[in-house]
Amino acid sequence: MSKYHKGPTNLGRIRLLLLDVDGVMTDGRIILLPDGEELKVFSVYDGVAIRLAERAGLEVAFMSGRTSKAVRVRAAELGVQTVIQGSRDKLKDFEELLRQRQLDAKAVAFVGDDLPDLPVLRLVGFSAAPANAAGPVKYAVHHVTRARGGHGAVREVVDLILKNSGKWESVVEEERDLAAG
Repeated sequence: MSKYHKGPTNLGRIRLLLLDVDGVMTDGRIILLPDGEELKVFSVYDGVAIRLAERAGLEVAFMSGRTSKAVRVRAAELGVQTVIQGSRDKLKDFEELLRQRQLDAKAVAFVGDDLPDLPVLRLVGFSAAPANAAGPVKYAVHHVTRARGGHGAVREVVDLILKNSGKWESVVEEERDLAAG
């Protein structure tokens, strides 16, 4: 358990997993090519975790302050329907997402890593940050992962949610059945 962890929360009521991208799903580095295209490196472990979350009935959404084709492609690969890019006001975009989904903020888990994420992290039912998050973010969240962003931090959060909401065993069993063919 992280020294930053603020204790148990009701993870069984989480319906939406909202993920920041740069610094959470990636290590925060952005490689710009001469044509302006961006390269980002995503963790396979996080991809599997997103599939597990979806299999457990959680909706997954991405929210980023940047706009990148790589994020759209990764979302499509994972079946993530809701992708908010170019967000200049994450709180406003979050409130709009809640309105569209008719969700209470307490039914959302959000993983963020930097200061623009703080307003949303403070409202959700469960907040988490990767090990490489900015200091003020680490102190604002319910849980800080051992893994850094882009290196399995999302997987840790999903495992924690599924295990503490009673969904872990059935999802793992279903995954084993699918692997067995």
